[in-house]
Amino acid sequence: MATQAKRRRVSCGGRRRSTPLRRASPLPRPQRRAARGCAACRGSFAALHIPSPNPGPSSARAAVFSAPSELFRAGQRHCACLSQVAGLAGSEDPAPVASFLSWCRRVGLELSPKVAVSRQGTVAGYGMVARESVQPGELLFAVPRAALLSQHTCSISGLLERERGALQSQSGWVPLLLALLHELQAPASPWSPYFALWPELGRLEHPMFWPEEERRRLLQGTGVPEAVEKDLANIRSEYYSIVLPFMEAHPDLFSPRVRSLELYRQLVALVMAYSFQEPLEEEDDEKEPNSPLMVPAADVLNHLANHNANLEYSPNCLRMVATQPIPKGHEIFNTYGQMANWQLIHMYGFTEPYPDNTDDTADIQMVTVREAALQGTKVEAERLLLYERWDFLCKLEMVGEEGAFVIGREEVLTEEELAMTLKVLCMPAEEFREFKDQDGWGDDKREEDSLTITNIPKLKASWRQLLRDSVLLTLQTYATDLKTEQDLLSSKEVYATLSWREQQALQECQGEELSAKLVHIDA
Repeated sequence: MATQAKRRRVSCGGRRRSTPLRRASPLPRPQRRAARGCAACRGSFAALHIPSPNPGPSSARAAVFSAPSELFRAGQRHCACLSQVAGLAGSEDPAPVASFLSWCRRVGLELSPKVAVSRQGTVAGYGMVARESVQPGELLFAVPRAALLSQHTCSISGLLERERGALQSQSGWVPLLLALLHELQAPASPWSPYFALWPELGRLEHPMFWPEEERRRLLQGTGVPEAVEKDLANIRSEYYSIVLPFMEAHPDLFSPRVRSLELYRQLVALVMAYSFQEPLEEEDDEKEPNSPLMVPAADVLNHLANHNANLEYSPNCLRMVATQPIPKGHEIFNTYGQMANWQLIHMYGFTEPYPDNTDDTADIQMVTVREAALQGTKVEAERLLLYERWDFLCKLEMVGEEGAFVIGREEVLTEEELAMTLKVLCMPAEEFREFKDQDGWGDDKREEDSLTITNIPKLKASWRQLLRDSVLLTLQTYATDLKTEQDLLSSKEVYATLSWREQQALQECQGEELSAKLVHIDA
């Protein structure tokens, strides 16, 4: 679980994520909104800190690169093949879509006659396409709450509720994962036709399934390798300390073939990419996030930052509604939330090509700013004073050892934290003493200190210098330089020779480096 940057999100009904401190953990103080991939809500899985917003399924799909589009299919979130999961559920249906649609009719899941579930005309795997033109506000489908798959609707819901205390975990996903493990092996599971549309678990493209060497080589500097290592450690700990003992205590409900760490890890990735988390009401924003759930039909939609549909929650059902005109034959896209490419690849296994992802960001690790400031000290007294300033910022909860400042296309998403950090690290010693004595109170923010990208050149010279030095240190952490990446992307022939993982890593690193470079130039 990877951490996400604090963002202002709209509760559109999707997946989840967000947080300013700790990129290596998906979601430190998550903004509890709706988000589609469960993992996003909590963090990348426990460490899985997830962002939370409007999310749709957390799957590995999105209109991924511009060049050439068919290459994206290799990393599809949904796989047309009958999955290992479907095999566990005993489904060998040669026509999974027809079976799924029949199931939808039985459970009251209403699809508009204007839409179709299809693998034709989609960016990856199964998706939803407009059979006729759709106007904003039109209902695409409605999912009755009885058709949702969660810890509360599965066939062992009573047991999971009675054992709730023993199933508590950092991720908060154990009850849902146990529900899935049970239903997947049940020959008569009500959700079997739904499972047939799931991707093949053994072919998920999340970085947690990449060889460690490849993950570190391709994603160096992005923070993703470190987040994945935390995810894997948390998954292993959760499985052996909670999940396996529970399954062994109930051998009549969990056959030996589902008692597998590898299967559990695959289901974690599936939940991270495909589950939804219902947003809390505004007045309940300080409560614990709702538990993740699987939403048939909604998780078929692929992701796009510039999406044209949105999931709405109501007491009786969940409704997917068009938000833009959708011409006949065009794919219908949900959004998994306001997610940067590093979050998309970490939790869903894909990226959107630069500059298509308008939610992409560049992260500057907080400790990197401290390192840049230390470079400017000349004597031991100055170094000690700088560490005193840093400790004061920690006391104010503005910085942390695993935190990151997040730079968006037009603004700094962690503006308060970065502005205070630049202010404290750059102010004269006497002013700092007085400021510290007041515990940071009495600080009037000036308009010229606003951290919009266009306003960076107007910052104080000392602020700009520290920001520039921090960006330069950040750029040095990437495996390749920006020019090399741009040359690769500009040549379709060379780009086509790269593996799918190399293409995704290239898009992720370039987006971050270009965003960081923009700040560097303006500074």
